[in-house]
Amino acid sequence: MPVSRPESSDSRIIAHVDMDCFYVQVEQRKNPDLRGKPTAVVQYNSWKGGGLIAVGYEARKDGVKRSMRGDEAKEVCPEIHLVQVPVARGKADLTIYRDAGSEVVSILARKGRCERASIDEVYLDLTDAAETMLKETPLESLESIDDEVLKSHILGLSSDGKDDRESVREWLQRKDADHRDKLLACGAIIVAELRLQVLRETEFTCSAGVAHNKMLAKLASGMNKPAQQTIVTSASVKELLETLPVKKMKQLGGKLGSSLQTDLGVNTVGDLLQFSEEKLQDFYGVNTGTWLWNTARGINGDEVQGRLLPKSHGSGKTFPGVRALKTVVAVEKWLKELCEELNERLQSDLVKNKRIAHTLTLYVNAYKSTDTESHKKFPSKSCPLRYGAGKIMEDAVNLFQAALREYLGPYIGNQCGGWGVTNLSVSASKIVAIPSGTSSITKYFHSRDQLNDSSEPLGEKFVLEDDHVSPSRTESHPASHQIECGEEEIPITHDISSSDQCETACKDEASGDIAEEAFKLSSGTESCSTLKQKEQQSRLHGKETKMMHPNDGIRSYNQKRKATKEKGTSSILRFLHSNSTSSPKQDNPTPLQETKSLSLGTQEPLNIESQSSSQNVQTTNAWSYKVDEIDQSVIEELPLEIQQEFRNWLRPQKRPNIVKRGSSIAHYFSPTKN
Repeated sequence: MPVSRPESSDSRIIAHVDMDCFYVQVEQRKNPDLRGKPTAVVQYNSWKGGGLIAVGYEARKDGVKRSMRGDEAKEVCPEIHLVQVPVARGKADLTIYRDAGSEVVSILARKGRCERASIDEVYLDLTDAAETMLKETPLESLESIDDEVLKSHILGLSSDGKDDRESVREWLQRKDADHRDKLLACGAIIVAELRLQVLRETEFTCSAGVAHNKMLAKLASGMNKPAQQTIVTSASVKELLETLPVKKMKQLGGKLGSSLQTDLGVNTVGDLLQFSEEKLQDFYGVNTGTWLWNTARGINGDEVQGRLLPKSHGSGKTFPGVRALKTVVAVEKWLKELCEELNERLQSDLVKNKRIAHTLTLYVNAYKSTDTESHKKFPSKSCPLRYGAGKIMEDAVNLFQAALREYLGPYIGNQCGGWGVTNLSVSASKIVAIPSGTSSITKYFHSRDQLNDSSEPLGEKFVLEDDHVSPSRTESHPASHQIECGEEEIPITHDISSSDQCETACKDEASGDIAEEAFKLSSGTESCSTLKQKEQQSRLHGKETKMMHPNDGIRSYNQKRKATKEKGTSSILRFLHSNSTSSPKQDNPTPLQETKSLSLGTQEPLNIESQSSSQNVQTTNAWSYKVDEIDQSVIEELPLEIQQEFRNWLRPQKRPNIVKRGSSIAHYFSPTKN
């Protein structure tokens, strides 16, 4: 439903720029021989010549319409040139048109806040640019005005027998004009200049509407095409909307517009003026009723969002008629193609614009051959988005299967009489810029290693195989870690595939002990000489260790888990607090002595003692962090226990509201004790 927003009290100058038959212009720039000739862009399928996507103005003069197919267009205009849209993965590839639209946006954004509404249309907020122009160059003092500006169409302007361009000049340079009209005149000059720049740099023509809000600017941009602009003055708003069909207004083309026609007998926007705001609110609710009341008077408070990049990425395909998909296998085949295309666009957006998407949505249009509930729609489904073509496809297939079960209800199987999918699309939304200063959690460990390398004579490095120890994985496979100490390597290996019990134990410990070991080993508190001594000790007892029963490793884990529960689980917060409270002025850090025994599976246990050096070490370059710069996607990769504890740390509990003694009003009126 539409949202009612109050209009700003200050005058705004908003422009809506719409490219003229954009797809055809892109093809004509690629092939200049098509310029001036009747041209249309058609879909890749060859059935009846393909459906028309865009029709050039030369072909429109001969009666060609977008509702026609290629063969019918040739009958109406035998000279027409039909250009097939590029194809990739068995569907239309619009990349060339998106890139061309980006060229236009980069030019228009030079003068003000820019919102890209689609491939070929843009909103501009030129208020600041118009104010600056009015202060620096009063319109009355302009000696010459570009001919492109004088060709503007100003609604409500009567020529009185004068030349149209001369009438426009007089309107622009009126001395008795109010501030709003003067800003509007400046906006008209700025938009004309921008349109000329687009033509010079891209060879594309565009039309524009200039008004005091987005709604009116959008209506005006399509009134005089191609390559022209229309200005909506405050005095012309009532005349513009009075005869405008209600279905032509944005957000009134669907059910709401039909309800206005059937329930209230409203056929034009002007018909809404006869209803009070309270009456409209009674029919459609407070918000929608207020929006309708404002719309009838040309009031709209929507802001230009300042968005040069799309809000979402999508990939879809239609399967009309006999080409409908009727099996899950066929749906999965096309989901693979769509998800690969979506993944490419997401990866490109990530590299070029440093943005990430968070939500994956599946949209499907389908039917049942024996449908007794024809009004029932195939439900759309969403889930958190995981990057990677394979993961996106896996999630999309799961969403489809869940939606199909909901769509068919209790009649899944042969009893439902079959089904067919006529449209299939996947979309990635909730795209946000990666906050500055955020990075993967692994970068923290690397920075700690570099700090240790600079303070110790022998470097110490911890190599962590993420794919093997990630607690989120359910596969069973061996994993290995190495501690490099000088020129020698001490392998720490464990195999979690020997038994189900050991696998479960390893998964539980991954979020506690192994993570704690990683933190300790990467913190630089273990000297290389100590590690070598421990290695020699472990080798001396190697023979005895090898004779351990295979289940001893499991029992060691169970004992360790029990001891950990009694003592208190190790936390990532201990690590954060220790770093956040560290001070470079500290000269004598408190020695930390801990002994850790790691025994996994049937492997030899390795005893590691962490002991800080007795020498005075001055802490430098202490790691710091800001709460608003923490990447939430990194937190979601942590084990659930650490996630919960981390979020509790980010949002500490509120202090209890304890009333101090003597602070209540009852105490104030209580008798005074002598």
